[in-house]
Amino acid sequence: MSGKKVAEEKHPDDLTFPPPPDEPRFYWERSIHSSFDVKEDTDTDKLKRALTGEKKSGIGMSKPYSVAVQHGRVYVGDTVNRTVAVFDFPGHKYFKIGEEDDENGNGKLAMPLGIDLDKQGNLYVFDGKLKQIEVYTGDGKFLRSIGDPNQFARPAGIAVTPDGSRVYAVDIGGSSSSEHKVLVFDGQSGKHLFDIGKRGIDKGEFNLPRDTVLAPDGSLYVVDGGNFRVQKFDPEGKFISTFGAIGRQPGQFSRPKEAAVDKDGNVYVVDAMFGNFQIFNPEGQLLLAVGSRSNSDGPAKFSLPAGIAVDEDGRVYVTDQFFRKVDVFRPAALSEDDGFLGKKSLEKNAPENKAKNESEPAKSEPSESEPVP
Repeated sequence: MSGKKVAEEKHPDDLTFPPPPDEPRFYWERSIHSSFDVKEDTDTDKLKRALTGEKKSGIGMSKPYSVAVQHGRVYVGDTVNRTVAVFDFPGHKYFKIGEEDDENGNGKLAMPLGIDLDKQGNLYVFDGKLKQIEVYTGDGKFLRSIGDPNQFARPAGIAVTPDGSRVYAVDIGGSSSSEHKVLVFDGQSGKHLFDIGKRGIDKGEFNLPRDTVLAPDGSLYVVDGGNFRVQKFDPEGKFISTFGAIGRQPGQFSRPKEAAVDKDGNVYVVDAMFGNFQIFNPEGQLLLAVGSRSNSDGPAKFSLPAGIAVDEDGRVYVTDQFFRKVDVFRPAALSEDDGFLGKKSLEKNAPENKAKNESEPAKSEPSESEPVP
């Protein structure tokens, strides 16, 4: 996590993390509440609202849980709406995945919990009621199911290798079950390969595991909720290390939920009780805590945070089930103009600008025989 800051930017102290006088590492950038937030808000729209008194409106979320992001597309699993809501910022559009069956009677979701994306943009959804992993293209076309409902007690989080060759699925188990583990599948054939862990408190064992995430080096992190820790494994399930403990101090956990990893291998863990996410380096040392618990919605204010994701640019996305939102945080080393959610990208892809660019004739490059002015 880079400590470099963009010197020309100024932000209110309550939107800067850590707050002054420390050097900022993250800024709160925006909140996503509904489909309106992905639509281009033109001068005409603003004028119309000013003249008519019309309020901003759109299709909202009922109970957002997990989140996954790729190339500016924000996928949010909504357990009450039984769909994955897609906020396509570069495309300035909104749609849902899993709303209805395809022509073969497949693809309708019932309770989307863990979600993840492979490098090709395929979406993997671990459904809590279907007790299967449903796979779709990034645009929502159903591809296949992975796993047998009889294999899972209580589905939770999921992680997929970039090439889609392996899927790691977390089974919480439950108080009366000993099946607290991570099931590993072949991402293409759906074959069950092996399991990681069992119920217990020793290294490599779990008590009510919640989520799992893959690091760039292939390491697997598992949020071991009932043991108030995060455990690290190699891709084959060999225990490597652990960090965290029950408590209210920085670096400890009270109700850890989901986790994410950035390109540098730093681990981001949401805690529903603290109302924040904590960032750890690959060795498990605490780097920073962002956000606070609140009874009223606001930037970096959380009541029931659950899901978290980090995109290619280092932006962090956190869902809140109670406030029905996704908060987005930008690393200080990244200009607000840059990245897939940057102003440059969004303005370039705005409907009116995109149409203008496409209508302009392409400028030919001079050939090697032509003089270059």
